[in-house]
Amino acid sequence: MSALIDPMVLRDAAERLAVVQARMEKACKAAGRDVSEITLVGACKRQPVNKIAASLFAGLRNLGENYIQGAEATQITLPQFLSEPSNGTPPPLPRWHMIGHLQRNKAKQAVENFETVDSLDSPRLAKALHRRAEELNRTIEVCIQVNLSGESTKSGTSPAELPELISTLAELSRVRAIGLMTMPAPGTEASRHDFAELRELRDQLRDQPGCESLTELNMGMSGDLEIAIKEGATIVRIGTDLFGERKTPSE
Repeated sequence: MSALIDPMVLRDAAERLAVVQARMEKACKAAGRDVSEITLVGACKRQPVNKIAASLFAGLRNLGENYIQGAEATQITLPQFLSEPSNGTPPPLPRWHMIGHLQRNKAKQAVENFETVDSLDSPRLAKALHRRAEELNRTIEVCIQVNLSGESTKSGTSPAELPELISTLAELSRVRAIGLMTMPAPGTEASRHDFAELRELRDQLRDQPGCESLTELNMGMSGDLEIAIKEGATIVRIGTDLFGERKTPSE
């Protein structure tokens, strides 16, 4: 497989990233914030490796994947594209975020392939991650996914269950909670409500001993980016706006 990236793909990636960054900067200006406060994660599920690599050459530094197999496959071939001299000056390897639902039996692979799990939703998963991280002599960062909409189709701990999960994390030296994450209910006002509630939850928790590291608000995607930034988002996840339409599973 050739590791050369078509110049048109490189140009398209740079243009897409510039558009997203401009949206972020405009939203930050309206909210009285600095864009440097916000981490942009490229959601690259089912995206071709050449497009992912092109986004890194353009300046993207964080990648999010919903499935462990997807991350593993990309991580095998990505270095070939990044080290190909004809593609440009090699960018640094990305920081990988697990952004999909994670099963406990996949904890070992998650610790091996990701720097951050953005979807921690139970004490049992936290303990599984701790055990695997201890075996590998490393620490894994996590965002706690909170289900604020009450929708059964969405993963996440409920606000009522959050204290138990926080208490469990306090005992796990290999799992470092850095913030909260949520997927809001559909609609502008519902998103605004859920984002504001997540911010209030984070602020309440940070006042408690041992919760000072809960600084991140992981919320907002292409359709609600501006709302999320206004409500305090520090991590946003953007997919098709950065990479184009995804491949279908049959492709």
